[in-house]
Amino acid sequence: VQTKKNIGFVSQIIGPVLDIKFPDGVLPPIYSAVRIETADGIGNIVEVQQLLGDNKVRAVSMRSTDGLKRGVEAVDLGTPICVPVGITTLGRIFNVIGEPVDEQGDV
Repeated sequence: VQTKKNIGFVSQIIGPVLDIKFPDGVLPPIYSAVRIETADGIGNIVEVQQLLGDNKVRAVSMRSTDGLKRGVEAVDLGTPICVPVGITTLGRIFNVIGEPVDEQGDV
């Protein structure tokens, strides 16, 4: 369990691929989820795919990166992307990050 937030900053954006620098040198493991707050307030979840060295990771965005700018804060969530499972999810439709998209309310 993480007690201190591991905060980095977006250093490069090429399509859905982002490079994120963590100045403290504590890099999230591969497949970790990182949350990036966007101007629209929805936020974006990215998944770490590669450790680049020089305190940087390469991640793939699960949403559009339109409007995202370099220097935006990125918070390591300390866990992989998780989706709900169980009886309440049967017959429901979810997006890639586990949010219901079938307009039937929360799970």
